[in-house]
Amino acid sequence: MNLSLSDIVPPLRWTSPAQIAPIADDPRLPQAWWQALPLDRACAVLGTQQVAARLADLSVACWGHLVLGDVLPLLRFTDPADAGSTTEQVGRDVVLKLFTGVLERLLEPVDGKAASRAIQPDRPLPELIDSFFSGLDERQRTIARDRLYATQRATLDELAQRFSVTRERIRQIERDLRDDIDRRLAEPDAAPLAAHVTWLRGRLGSAVPAEDLVAAAPWHNVDLPSLGIPAWRFVRTLLTGYDQVDGWLVAGGADELREKTRQLFTDGPRPLAEAVSLVAQLGVREDVAERWLMSVPHLRVLDGHVVAWPRSVNDKAEAVLAIAGTPLTPEEIQERIGEDYSLVGIRNQLTADDRFLRVDRNKYGLARWGGEQYLGIREMIVREIERAGGEAPVNTIVANLTSRYDVSESSVRAYAGGPGFERTQRGWIRVAGQEPTDYQPRRDVSETRRCFRSRDGRWWHRVDVNAEHLRGSGSPLPTGFAAYLGMAPGGQLTASAPSGDVVISWHNQPTMGSIRAVLAEYGAQEGDHIFLTVSDGGELLTRFLQAAPPNLPPLNRALHLIGYTAPVASEAEGLRLIGARIGLPEGASKEEILARLRDRGDREILAFLEGDV
Repeated sequence: MNLSLSDIVPPLRWTSPAQIAPIADDPRLPQAWWQALPLDRACAVLGTQQVAARLADLSVACWGHLVLGDVLPLLRFTDPADAGSTTEQVGRDVVLKLFTGVLERLLEPVDGKAASRAIQPDRPLPELIDSFFSGLDERQRTIARDRLYATQRATLDELAQRFSVTRERIRQIERDLRDDIDRRLAEPDAAPLAAHVTWLRGRLGSAVPAEDLVAAAPWHNVDLPSLGIPAWRFVRTLLTGYDQVDGWLVAGGADELREKTRQLFTDGPRPLAEAVSLVAQLGVREDVAERWLMSVPHLRVLDGHVVAWPRSVNDKAEAVLAIAGTPLTPEEIQERIGEDYSLVGIRNQLTADDRFLRVDRNKYGLARWGGEQYLGIREMIVREIERAGGEAPVNTIVANLTSRYDVSESSVRAYAGGPGFERTQRGWIRVAGQEPTDYQPRRDVSETRRCFRSRDGRWWHRVDVNAEHLRGSGSPLPTGFAAYLGMAPGGQLTASAPSGDVVISWHNQPTMGSIRAVLAEYGAQEGDHIFLTVSDGGELLTRFLQAAPPNLPPLNRALHLIGYTAPVASEAEGLRLIGARIGLPEGASKEEILARLRDRGDREILAFLEGDV
């Protein structure tokens, strides 16, 4: 016998020798004996029971998730009932007994003629397969060709109508054909075909592109004269336990193998070469492992790494940064994600999500990397003054900030000479003194029209875009919202944005400067909505929402005005969302919600909820 153990145990071919050796090595045998040494010689040295014991131990340690028929395919012929179980299900003792039985039967002495028949087919395998069908009548051949071995199976009704018989009669003929084929496959003359299927399982592994079955042997494309179909279609039916999903043949269930593959990357990205080795331990051949990884939903091969690829843009941005290992600009992140996400949306998520840290004027890293947060030029000047003990030379501040961040000297000097700072001596500045204020607005932000709280606790103000906004005019802000931003009468706030700073000042009333550049980024038109707020670091955060389509149901139009666009299951769920967005506690009644909207002055939302439109 010239077969090695790896010839009859396919997982030995794709499992790393470093995993196999501690369990299978023996000083009486050469290294990697399971690949190089004939099985009968290995059993003669160790004993058949000991070879089976090592194989059972490997099943427990490395292949507990595989069905036993994939570990030792010969079990599908000797013990078909147990071949569909896993080591985890039946335990080592049962596995040892099954493996021992297979090896003992394989090593039984046979006479010369039987051995010759078992190894060499009397005729080419396509001819052997075709002989199974040569005696069929026309109706049997049609059922075999168009139903048993078709890529798109004819229905029982179609065949019954074609031959003017009942569905049950077609089903009976089909069942008799299956039984006859099973009987023929169990005959000694079919042993070469069984050996080919055993070899094929090892060649295919646990997942392989379906076209690899066609190319696995030259004769697979030979037509069977009796049926007029290629031989591979018949061979495919012998690969029990394989599902065909999305162009892949997968052993043991595609969903299960996909999930096991995804679990390999829950701890973060892995280099592609390492990922291929990990997937090979699941039984996927290394030459198709990369294609398998690319086919698994929610995984992606990116920049030479394999990474979990969830649905949210936040998670994708985190994955991109983790692979890059260095801070990136929002533009670079958008390019590497490569999907239809707006740059403004990505920038807002980077600002709002605690997983990200802004480390420069236009660069973000992962918070877990550590480092100092970039807060904007004015806030960075304040930090430099605080570090210096309350006052610092302008030249020193300029040198420190321009060396660490992508900011110009002229911008730093402009901010240092502007509101909020005062000179103490020539070339030195400090933070300008501010009188404490006890200003309290007449209405809290929760009682302020067009102000809504998001799930992260931030309050946002809705701006309904009109022609004045698009022309570049400023617009008033509610006092409750301005006070929420930390402002008081006489104050001024500069909110930074990629398209340019937006100044909010409070003289007679709070007023926001032009947001024309922000609207242009979104391509906003009259009737659209911009929800905006200012972060703790002084950045203008915006969310854009197109005008609601006129055919939207009234409840959904009301939700649209608070910035919620997903479907809701009921009116109660919609009211609960509105109540939360306007600051009411969980469980507020419809009457309480309507009363709060009425008191705030949100007449547009009330109209949709009260049925006035």
